[in-house]
Amino acid sequence: MPKPHGGKLVNRLVKKDVSDIKELPKIEINTNLAEDITNIAKGVFSPLEGFLCNNDLENIVKEKRLMDDTPWTIPILLDFNNEEIKEGETILLSNKENGVLALVDIDEIYTYDKKTLAQEIYRTKDTNHPGVANINNMKQNLLGGKITLLDCKTREFDEYNLSPKETRFLFKEKGWKEIVAFQTRNPPHIGHEYVQKTALTFVDGVFINPIIGKKKTGDFRDEVILASYETLMKHYYLKERAVMSILRTSMKYAGPREAIHHAIMRKNFGCTHFIVGRDHAGVGNYYGPYDAHDIFSEFPDLGIIPVFFRSFSRCTKCNSVVNDKICPHDQKYHINFSGKKIREILNNGEIPSEDMMRKEVAETILKFDKPFIE
Repeated sequence: MPKPHGGKLVNRLVKKDVSDIKELPKIEINTNLAEDITNIAKGVFSPLEGFLCNNDLENIVKEKRLMDDTPWTIPILLDFNNEEIKEGETILLSNKENGVLALVDIDEIYTYDKKTLAQEIYRTKDTNHPGVANINNMKQNLLGGKITLLDCKTREFDEYNLSPKETRFLFKEKGWKEIVAFQTRNPPHIGHEYVQKTALTFVDGVFINPIIGKKKTGDFRDEVILASYETLMKHYYLKERAVMSILRTSMKYAGPREAIHHAIMRKNFGCTHFIVGRDHAGVGNYYGPYDAHDIFSEFPDLGIIPVFFRSFSRCTKCNSVVNDKICPHDQKYHINFSGKKIREILNNGEIPSEDMMRKEVAETILKFDKPFIE
């Protein structure tokens, strides 16, 4: 099992009486920022202990690394517009939706150039890109400093929500030394199962880690994703070889940079390998299909092994799922795992072909009145 990223699993969670901090300046934050705070506090974002200061941000933008040379590709930022807040103060952050209450010791207040940030992180300034749109909607001032999470409430799906400390304990109890992580924001089709089981062949266990959080219209709802994976694991996986736990964070759709970020988080959970597919964390046509593979060559010191999968499909002549390295047959024999096509079939209340999706999984999805985000 690898050491946490940066060498130490961060813990910034301190349960304490909050009555003595009521007089502190207070900022109400959005849910995405509240999720960032929780991920910092529980070590998912190790080695970060808080929101980035300017030097680290500039280094991430230019070099894809923190100032101490630790690989890091996605800025974790706190924007605000309260002019009364000053450097050196401690302030209180709160979010009503998930009950987050946290302190921030302000090391630095600074500004940034939104266009430069968008271009370097997302490789575009196009406001149709959801990540660029998010940057443009941010407030102009940024606040850097360590956080302390004081409280957060119990939420839906928490029975699936394991911290890095808990997953590392679980993997150790199972005797797993090599663990491959699979990230998803969709119910599983046959191609996903092929990828997971192919990787699992060479390690001790698979860690299925769905992202739960803000997604875009047309995506599957969180409860649908979890229920469909429960069905798949029940019928088609060895119980002692597969674990599922959620990750509460928003998709950034930053393509290759986000692929590195996703790998780092799974390293912190204790995984040794991370599956990277075609157009990982992409959106639209902003990135090449295998840009998220190529970027890993920049990080020989990442500390987690990427497992690359190119395009795969079901070949009717081979009568199996294949990829472009192993099948000699013409494309006319291939059934592609089109997420769009599968959505359309399910949206019509129909069950996709078993060449595309397990019948039990499709039936589980169709039990929901509204499986998609509207």
